[in-house]
Amino acid sequence: MSKVRATVILAATAFVVNTILVSSLSAQEAQRDLRPPAKNGLAIVPFMEGWYDNGDGSITVSYGYHNRNETEVIIPMGENNYIEPEQLNGMQPEVYYPGRHMGVFAITLPDSMADETAWWHLKTGNLPATKVPGERGVTAYELDRNPRPQGSLQPLIWFEEGKPGSGPEGVTASSVKTISVGAPLIMEVGTSDPSVRDTSNPVFAKPLDTRVIWYKHQGPGEVQFTEHSSTPFMTTPDTSLRNAMPAPPARIAIAQNKGPARVVATFSEEGEYLIRARLDNWSASDSDGFDQCCWSNAYQRVRVTP
Repeated sequence: MSKVRATVILAATAFVVNTILVSSLSAQEAQRDLRPPAKNGLAIVPFMEGWYDNGDGSITVSYGYHNRNETEVIIPMGENNYIEPEQLNGMQPEVYYPGRHMGVFAITLPDSMADETAWWHLKTGNLPATKVPGERGVTAYELDRNPRPQGSLQPLIWFEEGKPGSGPEGVTASSVKTISVGAPLIMEVGTSDPSVRDTSNPVFAKPLDTRVIWYKHQGPGEVQFTEHSSTPFMTTPDTSLRNAMPAPPARIAIAQNKGPARVVATFSEEGEYLIRARLDNWSASDSDGFDQCCWSNAYQRVRVTP
């Protein structure tokens, strides 16, 4: 059998496996063809977006999800939301916003585990449990960090005390911020877009703006984001990805794609939280989430005291 034919067969097999996962969920919603779609009560569908070859024997697996409900769904980490092997557990979200969300977190399998499979298990309420693998798969699922046709790259994001990172795995702050319930906490990330574009093209005559969106990723209570005077929220409607990946109100435009993004967060309950900032350059015509390019995550742990 030729190498090309073998690759096609493997890719087709992988497609069938993922189709079975989604189909098994759809089967629970018996024959809705002629009925209005349900607004709530549907399972959150986990996705493996693909894997990166890190060049040192390790791989990074990007995960996302689809919440087909009209409202957000909370699934705390634990028996209904975990990753195995256990040492890879901990970065998955507890809050699932409506819509399709790509690359909300990633895990890295070191060289010693690069041929193993990680599983993300997710169970929504009383609905059947689902799981999705993360592994070095066929080339059809391999992602890359190469420039897109017009030069777009994954942007750089960092915290004040740390080095820049990029991609779904992004960066995690080395320190934990502590704040009391109801007290305002100023959060900040630095941003820069390394994309190199043809400035003779009128579309790229001036640097494009990038965007930072703040999300509650984990935590027991409500998190309210309000704008910081230095980086006000965007007021234009969100049209990214044709609204397939709806964005919450805490959206900040970074003028000419370089500069800080700040937000003020307040927390309703004590406990441990994880906040995610997503930086993207999807205003470029060669960049969007469906192409698995070009965005980067930053995660900040916050301890909220009484």
